[in-house]
Amino acid sequence: IGERAEKLSGPRRLASVQSIPSSSLVKKPGETLSLSCRGSGFTFNCCVMSWIRQPVGKGLEWIGSGYSDASRNYYASSVRGRVETSRDDSNSMVYLRLSNLKPEDSAVYYCARDPHSSLKKKYM
Repeated sequence: IGERAEKLSGPRRLASVQSIPSSSLVKKPGETLSLSCRGSGFTFNCCVMSWIRQPVGKGLEWIGSGYSDASRNYYASSVRGRVETSRDDSNSMVYLRLSNLKPEDSAVYYCARDPHSSLKKKYM
């Protein structure tokens, strides 16, 4: 689990997202991973929120994006059918649920505000 902060335009303005929990989790194959992420410093309900992971020794992998309208959520083919994202815009929270875990799901998971959600289409 990790954290990401990104700078907004203007001096000393910082938006951040914080993964919860921010420590390691140990799960077994077949179990379900549930993660939460809180955003701050930006208007949460205007933004697409994405989940990204990074397996040890590998690059970043986008796994899904969540909209305020859940019918618009979309996911990478590698996790489709096992993943769900949801949101609570009133509390600036986004959630990830990944079921039927596989060994290849072992990674550091990040949430991020997504300024360019249309770029994900190439990964679908």
